[in-house]
Amino acid sequence: MQTHILGYPRIGSKRELKKACEQYWSGKIVLEELLTVGRNICNQNWNIQKEAGIDLIPCNDFSYYDQVLDMSLIVGAIPARYHEVALKRNNSELDLYFAMARGYQKDGLDITAMEMTKWFDTNYHYIVPEFYKNQQFKLTSSKIFNEFAGAKQAGINAKPVIIGLVSYLLLGKEKEEGFDKLDLAQNILPVYVEILSKLQEQGAEWIQFDEPFLSLDITEKAKETYITVYSELRKQFPTLKFIVATYFDGLKDNLSLAASLPVNVLHIDLVRNPEQLEEVINSIPENLSLSLGLVDGRNIWKNDFEKSLAFINKAVEKLGSERVLIAPSCSLLHSPCDLDFETNLNPEIKNWLAFAKQKVKEVVNLKELASGTENQDIINDFEENKKAVSSRKTSSLIHNNIVKQRAEAVTEEDSQRKNSFQIRREEQQKALQLPLFPTTTIGSFPQTAEVRSWRAKFKKGELTAAQYDTLLKEETQRTIRWQEEIGIDVLVHGEFERNDMVEYFGEQLEGFVFTKNGWVQSYGSRCVKPPVIFGDVSRPAPMTVYWSQYAQSQTNQWVKGMLTGPVTILQWSFVRDDQPRSETCKQIALAIRDEVVDLEKAGIRIIQIDEPAIREGLPLRKAEWQNYLKWAVEAFRISASGVDDATQIHTHMCYSEFNDIIKNIADMDADVITIECSRSQMELLNAFADFKYPNEIGPGVYDIHSPRVPSKEEMIELLKKAQDVIPAHQLWVNPDCGLKTRHWEETEKALIAMVAAAKEAAVEYSI
Repeated sequence: MQTHILGYPRIGSKRELKKACEQYWSGKIVLEELLTVGRNICNQNWNIQKEAGIDLIPCNDFSYYDQVLDMSLIVGAIPARYHEVALKRNNSELDLYFAMARGYQKDGLDITAMEMTKWFDTNYHYIVPEFYKNQQFKLTSSKIFNEFAGAKQAGINAKPVIIGLVSYLLLGKEKEEGFDKLDLAQNILPVYVEILSKLQEQGAEWIQFDEPFLSLDITEKAKETYITVYSELRKQFPTLKFIVATYFDGLKDNLSLAASLPVNVLHIDLVRNPEQLEEVINSIPENLSLSLGLVDGRNIWKNDFEKSLAFINKAVEKLGSERVLIAPSCSLLHSPCDLDFETNLNPEIKNWLAFAKQKVKEVVNLKELASGTENQDIINDFEENKKAVSSRKTSSLIHNNIVKQRAEAVTEEDSQRKNSFQIRREEQQKALQLPLFPTTTIGSFPQTAEVRSWRAKFKKGELTAAQYDTLLKEETQRTIRWQEEIGIDVLVHGEFERNDMVEYFGEQLEGFVFTKNGWVQSYGSRCVKPPVIFGDVSRPAPMTVYWSQYAQSQTNQWVKGMLTGPVTILQWSFVRDDQPRSETCKQIALAIRDEVVDLEKAGIRIIQIDEPAIREGLPLRKAEWQNYLKWAVEAFRISASGVDDATQIHTHMCYSEFNDIIKNIADMDADVITIECSRSQMELLNAFADFKYPNEIGPGVYDIHSPRVPSKEEMIELLKKAQDVIPAHQLWVNPDCGLKTRHWEETEKALIAMVAAAKEAAVEYSI
């Protein structure tokens, strides 16, 4: 029986990679210093796994920005617009790579970034490959070979991790009509062959192909492509040991396909779909080994050893121990690095948790326990594990009967606004008096180093509460004045008091607990620290009313109240796994509803309830969508439906494909929805146009995930594209997302251009 890890967090236990990348982008460090940070993180990760006793340790799971972008660079899928970046004399391969991820605006060049979207149903974002008819590919990066060599130098004959060819193509987007991206399989296959040839020459024995699409609904053509690709790879490399890793759901109707592939090991996710084990072990051929994904790679709860051992014993009884491997359910990319850094957690709650480093140990312990170990330390770990699992089931910290009873008492009426949108719209127009193409932002404004330093000093006791309050009020007032000066119609207060859009609310809700270093990567250098929902959720006091009311008192214009929606709080937290997610979401919705009602009472007439994660939460199989969408939409409506018709409810969503859930988005019945549209050049609006979406919509005209500043003319062109498909009276003008991560200089330039574009569009329309 062997153990392996599918991937390890690459940000560093203290977010070293984030800091190094941002220093490199700002010119504070040189390339070699950034590369040194990357090498150090790789070595630390390998040593953690080696010392724990993992048999197959991954390499090429490290990335400076995104593993899909890595693959695009490796196979030469570099859009033509970046070729000039590569030709600039002082640019490295990494500069080209970052330009693809972030855009490029210097050296006389102005190049937009590649599109970004969610990695399946996680909060991780990947850079979408761009494909063209008859596209040719070639090996253009040595990253994977350098990392394998680095692992060998560290004494590890590592297992290179590669995004499988079919999944890589399916992750991309056709950028012209008249072909299917799967048609490119034969063009890209020789590059995969070249990669494996070089790795084999270096001494690689195992290769892990990540093929998550085997856990999704796929076409017959995709199934045929899988067979063709793996047959050819096996023919070319008869002695290499292939692992095909599936995760985030079960194989289900793809089981016979996966079992027929000429590979050595098939990995399955038994956390997301434990029911599949019986069918899988009865279906795979005798020459195929099975990797059991038993330790949850996406959540932070300790593994239940007794439960996992039952799975292992069942598999061993059928297959024999030599055909069984033990692993996490997926890459540990989605887990924080090390629980040992958490020194301030409630000891009872901390005893229920495991981060990436601890999960590695759990994998090894499961192997030893299943093998009948006599090691007393591991036996003691088993006893401690049983106690922790048992204490969590009975702890008084978790259950609140008042909260449970309120959730049980929710009726259909609680999720309905008083009148239809058409009636509400008339009331809102009378009350708000907004112009054609009203401008607004999504909520946050840049959190400078100075603002963050205030928060740090306040937490350390170096600033009193009164001093901190004064500083935040001054920054809020300055931001209100600036928005007035440039002519934004609906203002925001800037959210300078907030750390993260989920963490800020979780800190004020019962049933949440927070880590100090529980960071996970969201995209690029952006890391988030998800709250831990361990118990029943309620709101003991107002959370945002103070700052919203203060901001509104500083201006005669409308200021939006800014909230995070229940589904997003759920999705972007580590959620308790001892009750249905739908129940936890309803509890959060009721807490947000209380806040919405209090904001209205305080005079806030425009309230935004952000739900960027609502599509992210979709199950990977369409057959399971409607159940999720029913309770997710209901949760949003519960949170939004306690106010009068004249109060305008906004919501925001970003980086999602809306076509297949557009009816459900309409069912949310938000008065205004703002969405990401600039990177996709307004493509996402087609879904709203085809559906004849009835409510108001703000398609983002400014990509805030890139440092480049778009021109007024560029935004006008995007607005014209929007008007081609959406009636002008329904359109708002806004950035794609919040501006927290941007710098003031670029923000000011972009928003001034955005307001000018909106005013010019309004004049042209009136003519």
